Amino acid sequence: LTGLLDAIERIGNRLPDPISIFLIMAALVLVVSWFAARLQVTAIHPKDGSLITAVNLLDREGIRRMFTEAVRNFTGFAPLGIVLVAMIGVGVAERTGLIALSLRAFMASMPRTLLTATVIFAGMLAHLAADAGVIILPPIGALLFAAAGRHPLAGLAAAFAGVAGAFSANVLPSPLDVLLIGFTQEATTASKLLPGYEPQVLGNYFFLAVTAPVLTIVGTWVTHRIVEPRLGPWKPAEDGRPPEEHRLADITPGERRGLRAAGLATVLTLALFLLLVLPSWAPLRNSGATAVAQLKPFFDSIVVLIMILFFIPGLAYGLATGQVRNDRDVAKMAGESLGTMGTYIVLAFAAAQFVNYFNWSNLGAIVAISGASFLKHLGLQGGPLLLGLVAFSASLDFFITSASAKWAMMAPVFVPMFAMLGFTPECTQVVFRIGASVV
Repeated sequence: LTGLLDAIERIGNRLPDPISIFLIMAALVLVVSWFAARLQVTAIHPKDGSLITAVNLLDREGIRRMFTEAVRNFTGFAPLGIVLVAMIGVGVAERTGLIALSLRAFMASMPRTLLTATVIFAGMLAHLAADAGVIILPPIGALLFAAAGRHPLAGLAAAFAGVAGAFSANVLPSPLDVLLIGFTQEATTASKLLPGYEPQVLGNYFFLAVTAPVLTIVGTWVTHRIVEPRLGPWKPAEDGRPPEEHRLADITPGERRGLRAAGLATVLTLALFLLLVLPSWAPLRNSGATAVAQLKPFFDSIVVLIMILFFIPGLAYGLATGQVRNDRDVAKMAGESLGTMGTYIVLAFAAAQFVNYFNWSNLGAIVAISGASFLKHLGLQGGPLLLGLVAFSASLDFFITSASAKWAMMAPVFVPMFAMLGFTPECTQVVFRIGASVV
């Protein structure tokens, strides 16, 4: 295992900067689209029977589109808005010192032996925040480990394992449950194999709820036995900060006053959220026939709500401790926080071009549909079939990052295929989710 990890680490360290990687992949998509179009590569969409043809992005129309839509690709890149909006609230909470103080208070109140498990489990709970959790949790994990005198990279990795490697696992329902069940329902109805059958929005809940503690234990063991020994001992002075900054200093009376104000603000903010969602007249509630339809405005607003959930307590803490005196202080804190996102913004520009080139070329859809058809014709059954779906779902992560986009193309093939073999649509969906998480 040590030799394998050494080899992976050496290869990984030789990779170019992530910005360069996305630009290289974008160039490869252009070349592959030219070859695929020349070979007339096609696929038939399983949902509507339409013919999907590979598009050459190096012809006159493709080159024009790359130039004219480059800015639109960037501004319409979903992860960019999610991160920047969330960082407005997080930035105020961080600059006032609320996040650092909360971490200190948290560390002082919990047994050190439970730190790793808590960080990993918190990563799973972060799935309630949709994609924003992967931005917020890993830095917090690093700070918690540093405060405990442990290597911060181990804390970052543990949080990332919980929020990304254990993607979907949770003891609470998440927005992804709502998102995926719509595609499952469509595929079930269109197949006509299960007349009157209604896939349940919480049909995966029991599996995912049991998976969460299992993966917490596994992630804790891997962190303690593999990750931290590889990283070696950590000396706080090595990161350029004075050692005293890493110590868990006693909380001062002023900080306690600010923490109480932030706590009260958090309770009031959550109460406001309930008023926005629960009553029949609530603005973040529809008058749809199902609970899923009724709560759609709430799920669509989750990133803004996260921003508010950090912003208001951070503001309350700053006012109580005297760090915020006027609106200029607040604007400066939010601006400074977004100012640290420069590298991410450049990365988002490169990634947005790659993602859109891939979509324009139709290569992702062709790979997904052709691969699903191939797996179907292998004639596998039982356990090997489930493992085949896990492997195929995982392999698609290298081509299509969105879980909902993958399932939109896979559900029309695999839901009826597995139904004929005695598997419920919910079972097929959860097997897909296992593969969609591990990469």
